[in-house]
Amino acid sequence: MTLDARLVVTRPAFTLDIALRVAAGEVVALLGPNGAGKTTALRALAGLTALSQGEIVLGGRPLHTLPAEDRPIGMVFQDYLLFPHLTTLDNVAFGPRCQGASKAEARRIAAELLERVGLADRAAARPRQLSGGQAQRVALARALAVRPELLLLDEPLAALDAHTRMEIRSQLRRHLAGFDGATVLVTHDPLDAMALADRLVVIENGSIVQQGAPAEVARRPRTDYVARLVGLNLYRGVADGARVKVGELVLHAGERVDGPAFVAFPPTAVALYRSRPDGSPRNLWHAVIDGIERHGDSVRVHLDGPIAAHADITPAAATDLDLTPGERVWASVKATETHAYPA
Repeated sequence: MTLDARLVVTRPAFTLDIALRVAAGEVVALLGPNGAGKTTALRALAGLTALSQGEIVLGGRPLHTLPAEDRPIGMVFQDYLLFPHLTTLDNVAFGPRCQGASKAEARRIAAELLERVGLADRAAARPRQLSGGQAQRVALARALAVRPELLLLDEPLAALDAHTRMEIRSQLRRHLAGFDGATVLVTHDPLDAMALADRLVVIENGSIVQQGAPAEVARRPRTDYVARLVGLNLYRGVADGARVKVGELVLHAGERVDGPAFVAFPPTAVALYRSRPDGSPRNLWHAVIDGIERHGDSVRVHLDGPIAAHADITPAAATDLDLTPGERVWASVKATETHAYPA
């Protein structure tokens, strides 16, 4: 069942206006900063937020005219929203019962799904007796129990700690691979999006700014938000072959482009020097240190100058350079680590 939707939701200070197509068996992640419109889009698909304009068509059938309870949709909420007074088995059986299944049939469906998500031994447990990862899997089983044609997941891993998140992420990917309907996932976490989705749709200020396969979006970001998300320094300039002029600075790239272009390089590719380095690197500029902070196992140095950039260096290099905010340094990036593509 392919999903074709045009979602327009107008509010006093915000308008969501996106076109969304998701093929059967495909997982699409809506990615974007807080307030971009991701959750509004998901709620509109579910029928929990009314459309101002547009349509939602699933397998050739319009859904936007149907109330939420009549849409063939399964939804996993960020906080899972399991019924605290019901057992795990009855939580999963709730949907089939609402669809008219007998108690025995609903419990049979629920038992099969709990087996599938590895929780058959927790069928009698109440939600308060489950770990975060177990509750997430019960919520997924409950969403699948209604045999949906469209599966919606709102930040499904956000409530988990880092260790559990990594384990459940891989399990969730396997479960989604076994679902033959369309899946739309909302997340702000790039790792969740990259690991779970076949395609990314990036939303900013209510509009789609970029979409494509995860590797392509990561390799060629088109907005500052996406660049920060995937950990790249990104600039827009004008290219003439392998040269890209960004403001007053000319950067040499590994690709040849003509006309408006983006140029990007990772913070790990930026080398810093106290004095002008020997050998005249192709990409070299004078910069002022704007800030220094720990960044994982590295030290991130914020640079100001002809371009603002982030440089990730080792703690040993930071000690040797004795860097402090306000000081001037030389920054360089190899042309082979600088990538240009049409804007």
